Amino acid sequence: MAKNHYSMVVNVELHFTLQYLDWITHKIKQTIDVFQGSFKKCVILDLDNTLWGGIIGDDGLDNIQIGNLGIGKAYTRFQKWIKELKNRGIILAVCSKNEDSIAKSPFLYHPEMILQLEDIAIFIANWNSKADNINNIQKILNIGFDSMVFLDDNPAEREIVRNHIPDITVPELPNDPANYLPYLISLNLFETISYSKNDAERTKQYQEEAKRTEFSASITNMDEYLQSLQMTAKIEAISKINIERVAQLTQRSNQFNLRTKRYTSEDIKIICSNPNYLSATIEMADKFGNYGLISIAIIEINERCATIDTWIMSCRVLKRNVEHALMNYLVVKLKDKNVKQLEGKYIPTEKNGLVANLLTELGFKNSDEDNYSIFLKAFKPHTHNIKINP
Repeated sequence: MAKNHYSMVVNVELHFTLQYLDWITHKIKQTIDVFQGSFKKCVILDLDNTLWGGIIGDDGLDNIQIGNLGIGKAYTRFQKWIKELKNRGIILAVCSKNEDSIAKSPFLYHPEMILQLEDIAIFIANWNSKADNINNIQKILNIGFDSMVFLDDNPAEREIVRNHIPDITVPELPNDPANYLPYLISLNLFETISYSKNDAERTKQYQEEAKRTEFSASITNMDEYLQSLQMTAKIEAISKINIERVAQLTQRSNQFNLRTKRYTSEDIKIICSNPNYLSATIEMADKFGNYGLISIAIIEINERCATIDTWIMSCRVLKRNVEHALMNYLVVKLKDKNVKQLEGKYIPTEKNGLVANLLTELGFKNSDEDNYSIFLKAFKPHTHNIKINP
């Protein structure tokens, strides 16, 4: 009977329409794009007739439409979806033409609001141009406009933002708010292939970053500013605890990314188990709060020579001299392994011009084209204002 069972052949014909093949191809492409670092990190929200029905400044708190009655249901469903995005690590920002106190009142006092102020990383409500306000949001977040989505019910405002900021995604929201959610879901703008604990904490981190930005505006001396931040850091090898976050950084980081190599969690596990690799991660905090894991380096060792495989840092800690602290750490660890020379290569992309001079700034010498090297014996430790905790 076993022989008959295994020799049996079953012919199954599966029929797909051309529309289905087009759909599945599109979905596969979206997943590949995410793995290559192309995805949306932030959604910027208008308020009136976008998050709720009506105009808060004219209609008042009691008369805006939200909740379980009539068209209010559509806005409630929409807010729930936005809240889910935030919980997955998408940054939420508000950009509204309004008085600040009036714009915030539904978040503070309306009992049926799903979104709360603590869900919003950056809240800007004034009478300035929305394009100008979005530029300010971008400076605080320090991410590319191509990673941002702007949602506004007003066609005129959408067109102004598109004209002034071509790289930002501005969906053409339907006239009927009941169609907002199905339309945006169909665009699949916020696809992701990994999720970590750090994603759920991202809003708080960017709220803290907004405080740093406001504080830095009052500082004229950069050294005094860095010292006043009271920065502390912990540097250690990649561990089981942070493998997901490390893989995520390789997938999402585009600007401060020396070679733009993408890794899955399984790839990182293999690297960690290979004695020919040295890895380092940095978790950092200052007086405003905890940045979390913000930088990684992976070094491949071949006897007395080592090569930089990956060097990535979150743009949230630019100009904090984190790369100097990490370089000092790497040199000490490599010397312990009797490595004499460290080599690196800058691989240019459309987005990583930020690190074009990273290696020379760290003391490497250019040998040919984009290849660099440094003899560790001649390395002089960099100065920085970061206290390294054991």
